[in-house]
Amino acid sequence: MAMLELLGVTKSFGKLLAVNDVKLSIEQGELRGLIGPNGSGKTTLFNLITGFLKPTRGKIMWKGEDITRLQPHTRAERGIVRTFQITTLLQDMTALQNVNIAHHLHLGIGLFQQFLRTKRMRGREKLIEQNALEILEKLGIGSVKDETAGNLPHGHQEALALAIAMASEPELLLLDEPVTGMNPAEKMAMMQKISMLNEGGTTILLVDHDMRAVLGTCRKLTVLNFGHIIAEGTPEEICQNKGVVEAYLGCEAQYAQGA
Repeated sequence: MAMLELLGVTKSFGKLLAVNDVKLSIEQGELRGLIGPNGSGKTTLFNLITGFLKPTRGKIMWKGEDITRLQPHTRAERGIVRTFQITTLLQDMTALQNVNIAHHLHLGIGLFQQFLRTKRMRGREKLIEQNALEILEKLGIGSVKDETAGNLPHGHQEALALAIAMASEPELLLLDEPVTGMNPAEKMAMMQKISMLNEGGTTILLVDHDMRAVLGTCRKLTVLNFGHIIAEGTPEEICQNKGVVEAYLGCEAQYAQGA
């Protein structure tokens, strides 16, 4: 059984078909890239998977369960977590505090419980902070744990956004443009972090416009164009697909340059 299945998923906005009869299957442990030209439906598809949009037709299945109508927070509780293209951080708090708060929200610890400061609560907070530190260290930003998030360089802010997502203990992590605005060294470091998380057991579906980064990291790719899936396969197969090359000119050349 696939971890995630989209069965004939369609989303229309009036007369515009943003996603049209998409059939997609993600297996546990995959590192899948979702690519396509601007306006091909990638962001809409992400929003459908995570519940920020509801499909006009079709079903979304999670481990055999129909989650088509579930709210985003309920899907996150099931293990479907996403990042956003525009990084949202608590700018005036430290990196460690940002990840701590993400843990508290994930575990459903309310302000009243925190205010009581019971022995059990203090023990729980200690475990949360330890786990937050481990996530920051794993992502290579443990050294800036006490730095204010708003003062971190762009690459570190993106890594912190990834750490916040990992605090939710995702089974499927959807990454939206994780290397946007980064220099080549930052991009390489970020894609290495993503590969490491995948090797650690997190299934990942990512969208990015940097073809070199996606083709050089993902083992399988799905290509959207005008809301349709036009191809699936390995990076080599995708770049030899004439339909993909026509829809996404330069794919093969960029992959060859990055190899």
